[in-house]
Amino acid sequence: MNLTCNISPDIARYLKTESDGSLDLREKAMLIYPAIADLTISHGTAAELLGIPKWDLIELYANMGIPYVNQTWDEVEQDIKNIEIAMQKSAEREAKRA
Repeated sequence: MNLTCNISPDIARYLKTESDGSLDLREKAMLIYPAIADLTISHGTAAELLGIPKWDLIELYANMGIPYVNQTWDEVEQDIKNIEIAMQKSAEREAKRA
C-alpha cells in the first residue's frame, strides 16, 4: 500500500527528509494524523500505511506529545464509575449462584 500526497513547495521546505529525499517517518506520521483524529482511519491503518507496527506508531505519537487515549478527566471518572457498577453487578450475580 502506498500513500501519495502533493505538498506545496512552500510547505515542503519545512519538512524533514531522508537522504533519498523522501519524508522521514515523523513527518509522514504527522501528515496522516488528521485522518486519525477525525476517525477517517485507525491507528492500525495508519501504521500499515507507514509500514510500521501499530504500537510503534502509538509510541511515536506519544513521544511527540500526542496521546493515544484522549479523554477529559470527567470521562475518565465516568469510566471508573461504570466499571465499579459492572463489577458490583457481576459480584451480585455470582453471590446469587452460590
